[in-house]
Amino acid sequence: MMSGKERESTVVSRRRMLGGTLAGLASFTIVPRHVLGGVEPAPPSERPALAGVGIGGVGFGQLQGAEEAGFKIVALCDVDDAMGKKAYDKWPQARRYRDFREMLEAEGDRIDAVYIGTPDHSHAVITMAALRRKKHVCCVKPLTRTIRECRTVVAAAREAGVATQVTAQPHTSESGCRTCELIQAGAIGAVREVHVWTDRPLWPQGMMRPEESDSVPSTLDWNLWLGPAPMRPFKNRWPEGHLALRQIQSRPDFTQGLRAVYHPFNFRGWWDFGTGALGDMGCHYFNTVFRALKLEHPIRVEATATAVFDETPPLASIVTADFPAREGMPPLRLVWYDGGIRPPAPRELEGRPLSDNGTLYIGDEGKMLGSRILPAARAEKAESIARTLPRRSGPWGEWFEASTGGQPAGCNFEWAGPLTEIVLLGNMAIRAGRALEWDGAQGRVTNVAEANRYLEAPYRDGWSL
Repeated sequence: MMSGKERESTVVSRRRMLGGTLAGLASFTIVPRHVLGGVEPAPPSERPALAGVGIGGVGFGQLQGAEEAGFKIVALCDVDDAMGKKAYDKWPQARRYRDFREMLEAEGDRIDAVYIGTPDHSHAVITMAALRRKKHVCCVKPLTRTIRECRTVVAAAREAGVATQVTAQPHTSESGCRTCELIQAGAIGAVREVHVWTDRPLWPQGMMRPEESDSVPSTLDWNLWLGPAPMRPFKNRWPEGHLALRQIQSRPDFTQGLRAVYHPFNFRGWWDFGTGALGDMGCHYFNTVFRALKLEHPIRVEATATAVFDETPPLASIVTADFPAREGMPPLRLVWYDGGIRPPAPRELEGRPLSDNGTLYIGDEGKMLGSRILPAARAEKAESIARTLPRRSGPWGEWFEASTGGQPAGCNFEWAGPLTEIVLLGNMAIRAGRALEWDGAQGRVTNVAEANRYLEAPYRDGWSL
């Protein structure tokens, strides 16, 4: 039997070997493992040891997905004991923490990977702490809350050489791959416009902060929940008659959970903590669009919105991003709609309405609604277009494969960087109220200097990247 030091040395050596393999794979898409000389996936007895941070909301279900893919859940961290209880009960063997910094320090080489399911404002600080320790990282979308954070995190992941993933809707699914194949084969001709819409926000936006405060529940560490964000009083429920409460009570899907002001769900509707409807859903829908049309940085972004408050995103917005010509494709206009606004329905639908969420590609010779070609006659011609892209096993299987020496996950941090930046740029245009000219290489707005203040957000004392 190995001693503790021998076991630790083996774990460290395996992690270094995997990191080196992943760094070498960064420039490849699909290359057989035997050609690259990479390591084979670890046997069940050596499954990657995973620590979860932010485990009570979406994190609970996503950790189950990670476990099913092959990870071993060994440590759990949440600032709210009540929210974390279902995860603690499901994985009673896992060690428990409230502060991710204490968890990373205490766990050391006992963990190989970190999952992050916290609100947007704490993604960057947790991710950076994990990357400095050479842990594989999976973070919920959007990767960060500001563009400065995004570029810092992507650079750190590149240097660390570990396996990364963002939980955007995978472009490697059957639907995502088929859309890419059809677009790139010219099934609807050159694409010059894409329209994307969502029924979000489901949470309150477009309002002022409530003046009242509530006692912090004993199960919640409010200071840790705030993390790098500015301190503010805790508020548990909206006061009766408040505009936000009227908003959510009018929804047919209203639940008592939506009465919360900040935690656990409504953080998305505050600039200090979230990124609004665009940050919530944009990364999902833009993921396939970016792959199909080979997008990277826009050159211009502008927005039209309902009333924009200092602290909250608007009730509804339309964001337009213009991209230059690239790789044989013409300039593209990408238009985003939220708050229930939708583009006009294509004539080919013959009066049928668009769904609540969707993507519409407009080409010179046809249209695509999702991966469905319009009109039907053109769809028949496209049936012969070959399926050339490999379909993959979703975010958890991809991350597990990458963490055990395989090819990078589809939405790794390098790919997710521009994907994150486009939603954050849209929010910058909303807040600035001006059309923004964007220099992607330099990472700056060139025509509205004051808009660059939204590129980063000051951290509270004691917090840094």
